[in-house]
Parts: sequence; structure tokens; C-alpha cells
Amino acid sequence: MSSIGIPQIAVVMGSCTAGGAYVPAMSDETIIVKGNGTIFLGGPPLVKAATGEVVSAEELGGADVHCKISGVTDHYAVDDEHALRLARSIVANLNWKQSTSIQVPEVSLPYSEPLFPIDDIGAIIPADTKKPFDIRKIIARIVDGSRFHEFKPLYATTIVTGFGRIYNMPVGIIANNGILFGESALKGAHFIELCCQRNIPLLFLQNITGFMIGKKYENEGIAKHGAKLVTAVACAKVPKITVVVGGSYGAGNYGMCGRAYSPNFLYLWPNARTSVMGGEQAANVLATIQRDNFELLNKQWSIDEENNFKKPILEKYDRESHSFYSSARLW
Repeated sequence: MSSIGIPQIAVVMGSCTAGGAYVPAMSDETIIVKGNGTIFLGGPPLVKAATGEVVSAEELGGADVHCKISGVTDHYAVDDEHALRLARSIVANLNWKQSTSIQVPEVSLPYSEPLFPIDDIGAIIPADTKKPFDIRKIIARIVDGSRFHEFKPLYATTIVTGFGRIYNMPVGIIANNGILFGESALKGAHFIELCCQRNIPLLFLQNITGFMIGKKYENEGIAKHGAKLVTAVACAKVPKITVVVGGSYGAGNYGMCGRAYSPNFLYLWPNARTSVMGGEQAANVLATIQRDNFELLNKQWSIDEENNFKKPILEKYDRESHSFYSSARLW
């Protein structure tokens, strides 16, 4: 059905076991009801018989597991009525257009202004780009009626994805709310695929320091997961608009549709910064290499010498990462 563009929505109000677990797992969007809905390949009795593990149905495959940890489901419902409201919201964002041979003239439909004033943005964005802020506050001030149908709100919370409208045009929004982890990349790639299937344009709101690094994350395949997000961005056939609202550094720039991935438009706010990495990180990396060289020669390198070494690097990054500098060079 997916190959011919038929949307599939699953509302899990009871148990989905064995082969039945693939129905919600393969759907475009899935809702699960807390306390009632469960999804697992083998239920608690089978798990106990096969492995000796004793586990409840909720612990094995309940709403908290699949909405917050595994990411199998996309929406968390507190009861059946809430689940059906979420289903209606999903249908409202399908961008479904019935084919017809009748020529209908295009009509400019009315739109509603955001409920929150756009002037508040100046107070939301911190002067220091290192300080975090909730990107949903920005989204609430740009989408029609401040209505935002968030996709996987409880999973991989450092990236925010969801559907809204701007001047009554449907748009899929991908926004940073922290550093990118492996699950963040998977969530973003999944959402981009949905938007491409529904022919919905993408709006990227960048405020990203990059992907998480370290032994633990490399062992978990952060490079592989990040590649899935970058590939989804590169292959997206819908219009893409990127707005840098804070920092834009390193591979995070690629994953969030930076210049190299050909967004139709790319905007930077005056406070925005963009570079291969942050100035402090670059200065510390080069200083570490320099210190290692001194130690190999059995020489001392004082703190003052190190600070003098870092100073021109920090100044260069501060100057060249500025939005005016990069915009002037069409970065």
C-alpha cells in the first residue's frame, strides 16, 4: 500500500503479538493507549518459557516502552478517546488530495495568525548561543494558529518534528532541541520520509552543535544512524527551506540541510553562527596537539603560552562564523 501512496495509521488499543506486531510497526504513524495497548513479538508467557525472564506485558511492550525507548510507536494516548483524537489529527495532516478530472480553480484559503506574538522571539533567543532554549517556543510563533501536530514527541527529544501550516500551506518542521544522538537521526529520517510520501515541504530550524561523539556512541553506530538522516535530507524531493536560528556546526549542519544539501532557501538570523566546529573546540583541539608535540620533545608549555596560542584561533572563528560573514559569501 505504501508503494501506491495509501496512508496507513494504526491505533493500538489492545495487544499486538507475533506477526500482529508488524501491523503497527510498519504503519506510517502509530498510536498506542497507555495501560491497554501492547506490541511484542512474544508475550510474557512465551518470554518466560523461552528465556526464563519474568516480565509484565506493560514492561515488555507497553506505551512507555514504545513511545519513549524503542520508538516503535509515534503517539502516546492516555485512553481510547484520546487515541481517536490523535488519529483525527494525523488524518488532518496527510495532505491527501483526491484525484479528479474536474478542473477546480485555486482559491486562496484564509489562514490564522499565530496565537503568540512574533515580537517575543527576541526575548526567547539567548544572546549566548551556547545556552539552550525550547525550540517549540519559536514554532508556536510561526505556524498558523500556533497549531503543531508533533511527531514522536516522547522519543529522541533533542530533535522536534511535526506538521503545521504557514499561510495555510502544509509544512513539515524539523527543529533542533539539543545535540543529535543516533535515535534523533532515525526519528528525523523517518519524518522526512513521511513528508516526501505526502508531498509536504520541509522547514529546518537549525540550532545544532553536531552529533554526539565518544566511544559509547561510536560503538552504537552514530555514524551509520547519522548517515541515514543525511541520506534522507539529500534524497528528499520536496521543497526544503532552512533557517539557522542559533548555532550550526559540523556534521549537524549536514543533517539539518545546510548549504551543501541544496535547500531552496537558506536564511540566517543575525545572531546565528556557522562553522565546521565551535571556536573553543577548534582552539582546544589544536592546543592539545601542540601540547603533545611539546611533551614528545620534553619541553614545558605554560598556561600563558597556551592562551596566547588559542587567542588568534578564537578571534578567527568568532569573526568568520558570524552570520554577516557567511551570508556575504553565500555559505
